[in-house]
Amino acid sequence: MTKKQNGDILRIEHWTPEKPSRVIKDFLERPSIDADADRVARETLQDIRVRGESAVLECIGRYDQVTLTAKQLRVKEKEFATAAREVDAAFKRAVRVADKRIAAFSKAGKKKSWQMATPLGGRLGEQMTPYDRIGAYIPGGSAPLASTVLMTVTLARVAGVREIVACTPARPDGSVNPYLLYALKQAGATEVYRAGGIQAIGLMAYGTRRIPKVQKIVGPGGPYVTAAKRAVYGDVALDMVAGPSEIAILADEWADAEYLAADMLSQAEHGTGLEKSLLVTSSVEQAKKVRAAMLRQAEGLSRKELVRRALAKGALIVVTDTLDAGMELCNAFAPEHFELLVKNPRRWVKRVRAAGAVFVGPWTPESAGDFVAGPSHVLPTGGTARLFSGLTVDDFLRRSSVVELSRRELKNLLPTIEAFGRVEGLDGHVRSASIRFSGA
Repeated sequence: MTKKQNGDILRIEHWTPEKPSRVIKDFLERPSIDADADRVARETLQDIRVRGESAVLECIGRYDQVTLTAKQLRVKEKEFATAAREVDAAFKRAVRVADKRIAAFSKAGKKKSWQMATPLGGRLGEQMTPYDRIGAYIPGGSAPLASTVLMTVTLARVAGVREIVACTPARPDGSVNPYLLYALKQAGATEVYRAGGIQAIGLMAYGTRRIPKVQKIVGPGGPYVTAAKRAVYGDVALDMVAGPSEIAILADEWADAEYLAADMLSQAEHGTGLEKSLLVTSSVEQAKKVRAAMLRQAEGLSRKELVRRALAKGALIVVTDTLDAGMELCNAFAPEHFELLVKNPRRWVKRVRAAGAVFVGPWTPESAGDFVAGPSHVLPTGGTARLFSGLTVDDFLRRSSVVELSRRELKNLLPTIEAFGRVEGLDGHVRSASIRFSGA
């Protein structure tokens, strides 16, 4: 069944595993990387790699519509002080609350170095060492995402990273949004550059004469940032593919339709037009109520034009015969955000196989995760939750295996080393162990 309303802005589809819908199949198979964005990103990055700072500044002028000199790239200390005077007290309190919760979650989950004794007097273990210099991309074009500052930079600070670089686009007058600057200072950023888009990724990945390159880039972005991040993989480490936002909700007939509608709309307002919102329910009546509520609520949002654009291409309501089938469909979608608004939601959590983050019950809207819950909101999108996990403090740590054998243990293991060396034709490997017992 397909129903249309308001110029096909919202659909209701019926789905069963035995009779898949083409509309639903196309919705599920959204690309994680836009082909045009990928081409532009690679061409632009190659120019930045060759020409460095000059190319970065030209791109800032072309794409960010801001004319800067090389000396103006970095945000100066006095700008942070000015920002602290401009932002309101309520926002300062919000930053403190969110930073405290995010830091606490990160500290609790941070992987620690460890060791174990081996049978013959040796030791094995892992040593966790923070990166020396990381880069965080902070979106600031259609909306200044101050929360993303805390969801990236705070984690790096807790991990112990010494140099935390952030890039975010400047406003038309060349300034950076004061709310972003305040959050960056509080979270622990050590350098901030006024660059957005592909040029920001190139700046961090390749560096310039004045700016050392980073070792890893984290943070979400639109299609061009996502494509650029993928293109620099290998020159730097990356967190994941984190592009346009998306949400899936599994709901039964008992869920509040107004809550469902508001949660579906929450991701549609980001502004790229590529956001995805999926509601899956076993109730036809619930589907109809949510559709009506979404259309009504959308008209009251300040960014309603952006919301309409996202809904026209990226919103879908699906009715399944059972909630079990609905869960199967949601796992196939592999959403960035996944809400469970069903009776006894905790019993459904273990059935989630692919999702960036799971929000359980009626009092856990996805927006709480975006701003303050504790885990980072930098999550895999475009179906890549099947492959990647969300950003954590451990993404800012490097793991080194530590091996220490005793003489007795190496001698005991020598036959095993010799057997592998013989099969693999690596007699030099064998000699490096056996020479220690040959007296040579």
